[in-house]
Order: sequence, then C-alpha cells, then structure tokens
Amino acid sequence: MRVYNFAAGPSTLPLPVLEEAQRDLLDYNGTGMSITEMSHRSKPFMAVNEEAQALLRELMGIPEDYSVLFVQGGASQQFAAVPLNLLVKGRADYILTGNFANKAYEEGLKFGDMAVAASSKEDNYTYIPDMKNVKFRDDIDYVHFTYNNTIFGTRFTTLPNTKATLVTDMSSNILSEVVDVKKFGLIYAGAQKNIAPAGLTIVIVKKDLLGKAMSICPTMLNYAIQDKNDSLYNTPPCFSIYMALLVFRWLKALGGVPAIQKINEEKAGILYDFIDNSKLFKSKVNRADRSLMNVPFVTGNEELDAKFVKEATANGLVSLKGHRLVGGMRASIYNAMPIEGVKKLVEFMKKFETENK
Repeated sequence: MRVYNFAAGPSTLPLPVLEEAQRDLLDYNGTGMSITEMSHRSKPFMAVNEEAQALLRELMGIPEDYSVLFVQGGASQQFAAVPLNLLVKGRADYILTGNFANKAYEEGLKFGDMAVAASSKEDNYTYIPDMKNVKFRDDIDYVHFTYNNTIFGTRFTTLPNTKATLVTDMSSNILSEVVDVKKFGLIYAGAQKNIAPAGLTIVIVKKDLLGKAMSICPTMLNYAIQDKNDSLYNTPPCFSIYMALLVFRWLKALGGVPAIQKINEEKAGILYDFIDNSKLFKSKVNRADRSLMNVPFVTGNEELDAKFVKEATANGLVSLKGHRLVGGMRASIYNAMPIEGVKKLVEFMKKFETENK
C-alpha cells in the first residue's frame, strides 16, 4: 500500500509514470531489453533523449536560441560549472536566500570576484529581500539566485532588477509554475524533486553564452561540449532521462505547466489556510514569499514536533521531519503530490491539534 510521501527529494513520482516504468523495466517498447540495459547510442534511447528535450522545450516555452542539456552531478555541481562557463569579466553577484544559495556563492568564490548583493541570512532565511531595493555592481557577468528555497520554504515572486545575465537554480520549482525563460541566461535544476529520480540535472542556457568557458573548465562541465554532443558526450543518466520523459508526457496530458500551477496553488492554499488558522501549528515564513512546493511549519515544542512526525508516519504520511537547519516539519508538495495527499495531511493535523491542546 503506497503512502503519501512528502520528502523534499528524491520525492514522490506520479503513479501512472511508475506503473509504465515498471513495465518497461523488462521490455522497453518491444526491444526485448530493459530501458536500463540499452546503449545510450542505440536508436531507441536516442529517441528517448530527443523526445525528452523536445517536450521540455514545449512545456517551458524554451526558445530556439537556448540549448537544453541533460547532465550529471546534481545542481551542486552547477555551483562550479556556472562560473567556469560564464565568467568572462571575472565578476558576479549572488543573492543569498537559503542554504543552497549560500553554497553556490561559496563555490563561486573559488573562481572569481563574487559579491553578496542581498541576503536574508540574519533572519534565518524566512523572507526574500525586496528586489526593488537591491543594488548590483556594474560590469558583472551574471546575477545568481535560487528561485525556490527547499529548506526554508520561500520563493521569488519578483525577479532581480538588473541588466546582467540572470542565472537561477530552479531545482525545487521547475515546471511547477509558468516561467518566462527569455528573462534568464541560464536555468539549472536537479531533477529529483519535480521531474525524475536522482541522477539527472537539467541545464537551459542561452546559446550566445556558450563557448566562453575558462581554460581550467573540465571537459564534462563545459556546456559547449555537452551541447555539441547532444548531452551524449559520455554515458548519461539514461534511466533518469527516460523517467523525465514519462513525467513530461504526464504533465503535458494534464494540460501543461499552466494547469499544474493552478493545482499547486490549490494544494498550497489548503495547507497554508489551515496553518494560518491553527492554534497549534505555525509558519515562520513571510507570507508574501511562501513557496508553493515546500511548506515548513512548527508547533513551537520540539517534543510535540517529534510526536507529530512519528504519528503521521504511522498514518501513512511520511518524510515530514523538517530539515535540521529549521527543525519542526516540512511538507514538500511537488507536482506529483495529489490534492488528496494534502487534504489527508490537513485532516491529520486537525486531529493531532485536537488531541494535543
């Protein structure tokens, strides 16, 4: 019996996708081979790779002057790949709104003159700095920010006001809401939250930014080389790419990103509405900056938090323990989490509150 999995990543996947993958583990599309066994140079897999890229372009409205890369190493490897590929003037500004944004900045410091343009660290990243008041340096290569903060439950609703190239880590909100790709020079995302099992990282990069990598840039991190080889320079994360394809098909059948955004807003609304009216559960996140994907909440009592997580698990609501940097609980309600799962969580929270007055 399947539970409702609120893990921040690797996260829950759509049931129809898992069922189709289950069939293809023995025989993919009449080849007599598992999808996990075939060569990445074979025609069947190359077709998977091409369709996955095409569907992602369609779902996100990615223009032709952007390249779509399927690479490895997770979003954390992109913390180094970004400056290695984009630093021409040697300077970039970073906005620090959480743990991963800070890690990206610290990695960037190894390669150039990096500055913190804005930060919410002093308030434990419970808000997004007002982008209207942020000043960026002149003559920089890019501005980097983390679009959705998985651990702290915040998201950007206004983009940084700058003429510099925008670079964003979209790992925990890619395909969850409509985004204008043309406003960015580069988007990257680990797939294990909203798209596929761990192993695949997506990079969407404007083509005029390619071919400018630093001389010390490793071959495997060079976007131009990956683009030239259609992301098949070496053996890619084949199974994760295949799973991404199935998720892209599933999302398209639902009505695409605009449709799933409405569903996500409804799910988040149900959960936040209960928390805001609860006498037991509280959110520390600034309301205007709340994430649609990751919802941290607390009771204010660590023992009661632990009791909640334990009892929720026993009721089929799993992976609700909050990150160690925040504590309490966190419900990650990515695209694949059905509304029924959120409703069941709220029902349990109501029951728990009644029993623990």
